[in-house]
Amino acid sequence: MGIRVIKTAIAALAALYTAHYLGLETPLSAGLLAILGVEVTRMRGLRSSFERFMASVLGLFFASLLFMLLGFHIWTISIFVLLAFPILSRFHLKDGIVTSAVIVFHVYAKEEVTTALIGNEIMLLLTGLGWATIINLLYMPKEDRKLMELRLATEEKFGRIFQSMGRTLREPATIWNGEELLEAEQAIEEGMRRSDISRANRIWGQGSEYVRYWPNYFEMRRQQLDAISSMLTQLALVYESLPQGELVAELFEHLSDDVKSEVYEGTVETKRLQLGARFRSMPLPVTRDEFEMRAALLHLMHDLQRYMDIAKRLKKQKDGLKAAAQEEN
Repeated sequence: MGIRVIKTAIAALAALYTAHYLGLETPLSAGLLAILGVEVTRMRGLRSSFERFMASVLGLFFASLLFMLLGFHIWTISIFVLLAFPILSRFHLKDGIVTSAVIVFHVYAKEEVTTALIGNEIMLLLTGLGWATIINLLYMPKEDRKLMELRLATEEKFGRIFQSMGRTLREPATIWNGEELLEAEQAIEEGMRRSDISRANRIWGQGSEYVRYWPNYFEMRRQQLDAISSMLTQLALVYESLPQGELVAELFEHLSDDVKSEVYEGTVETKRLQLGARFRSMPLPVTRDEFEMRAALLHLMHDLQRYMDIAKRLKKQKDGLKAAAQEEN
């Protein structure tokens, strides 16, 4: 927020000085237009400036026509609002409605429609929105460092979740409040938001592997968190320590380290397949309770496989990330 305030102040100051230098009437309007045009991303800034400019030009055309036909009355402005605003919304120019109103009120205040007045208003638009666009393009804070912090935080939370799951399988009486789940979800949501901002700040190279990496990474973690939630549902059904539970606990303890790996290791998947074959060779349950708990463990292992299948999708993207990162450096 602090950076945006500074950028807004610079854009408004530059627009005011430029309007004064060009001798435009009501130069303060150029500063107002610059304030309206400063946005949080480069792509949004370009789109916003275009929409505001087009909406203002169309609004100026409609208002000038109405003023010449009906005169400069307050109710004429009401008719303008009733006719022009729906049209601007229809053409997806809603962001320019306020800007358009500013220009129209200038014309109403002058009570005349002349070529010089229209030219003045167009120049105010170009000055205010132009400086806003320049400031938007010149600097946007990079999100790479924060994204990496969120990635590390997510992986750290995942690791702690797997450790807690392994501990619970060994000692079912263990109490765990599950706060890491909420913290991981918050980190993932923040990562997805910031990855969208990072992507929107790039004018070129939108389709590169490096640009796609962060949205794909946090989407992968979001899907994996869903799989973890399903695993926890099955884990809650295992209320006694079982030999099979001890073996599954080893998988989670190993996975708590693998989650931080740059590439898909495949070790846990191999162990899971071996463990599945070992389960099939074990004696059948002798009680209903044991049957239900072992069934829950089997279901838990299927959810674990779903978690790992999701992880496999990122390997090529990680390879692409390294190559893209080298190109950028």
